[in-house]
Amino acid sequence: MKLPRQLAQELPDPAAILDRMDTAIIGVDVHGRVQMMNAAAEHCLQLGRERALGRLLTEVAFIPPELREALQQPGTDGSGLRLHELKLAGGQYDCTIQIDVQGMVLLELHNLEWEHKRLRLEQRELQTGLLELLSRNLGHEIRNPLGGIRGASQMLANELASPEMATLARLIMREVDRIDELIQSFGQPQLAQIEVDFYPLLDEVLTLVHAEFGRQAQIERDLDPSIPLIQGDAPAIRQVLLNLLRNAFQAAATRITIRTRVEHGGALLQTVTTGLLRIDIIDDGEGVPESLRNLLFLPLVTGKRNGTGLGLALSQQIAAAHGGLLTYEPLGAEHGRGSHFSLYLPLQKARPASGVECGA
Repeated sequence: MKLPRQLAQELPDPAAILDRMDTAIIGVDVHGRVQMMNAAAEHCLQLGRERALGRLLTEVAFIPPELREALQQPGTDGSGLRLHELKLAGGQYDCTIQIDVQGMVLLELHNLEWEHKRLRLEQRELQTGLLELLSRNLGHEIRNPLGGIRGASQMLANELASPEMATLARLIMREVDRIDELIQSFGQPQLAQIEVDFYPLLDEVLTLVHAEFGRQAQIERDLDPSIPLIQGDAPAIRQVLLNLLRNAFQAAATRITIRTRVEHGGALLQTVTTGLLRIDIIDDGEGVPESLRNLLFLPLVTGKRNGTGLGLALSQQIAAAHGGLLTYEPLGAEHGRGSHFSLYLPLQKARPASGVECGA
């Protein structure tokens, strides 16, 4: 039965509907040649459809072995096959493979990026909550004896006849007061909200790590010169960058890459208005033991002999206080060793920052 001409004209184009979907759709014939793909599939394969149509999928795009095998035997019972966490050119995907009534093999690929980011945000909330709990309990246990030390020092300062000894007693009192202030603020950073030009801040950090570690590692810069100003606390952001770079040096890295990019579509970070600044710090150091990777941002978790296990936990909390996120990914066996940390900070200002020299 044909639809009336006016109604047929009002119906949306099926190809346009497919192109608006977030799910990647690829159709291949019984020989494995691409017959259709939508815009999301182009991103998934990092391949334009004009190059793919009519050609073997396995020849025009990187296809992992498990997907190659599934395409050879997709099944015919109608239930389809499901593959999980496939690594494709555009990221990590779950895949469903089905055969339609005309015999075409349909691949539905669901991008796992947002699912992973949602899980990381949940982990961030757990990590920062544990850090706050630790700071309250640890603070109570430490501040009680500190009060006794301060009282004894004050008594000595008032009763000692020697001015030098009285001065030492007052010095102890000042140190006790300083430690008490640190404990009160520990786990509850009070952050300023001012405009920060990121690249001068990065230059300060690199000057500090070079002074501390010399030229142990070659630092390469892959910087986007057009990032706008960010809204935040410069000393706190500096501390996060210092923690990450020090970790790389202490992991015996010989090459460290610092990369900046602006990302859009960061709706999961609820404070984002104009996008995200993503700062990647990638090193070829010893990496993080697999047993610690899921616990890395928890307080008191460390793989270092003399580590405190607080640096990354505090860094994650600083990122969270800015409405951002700190993540970790191993470089993988194909790279031998190393770590990849990403710091996401919301961009609140659209006004451009000062210029920057990009390159190694």
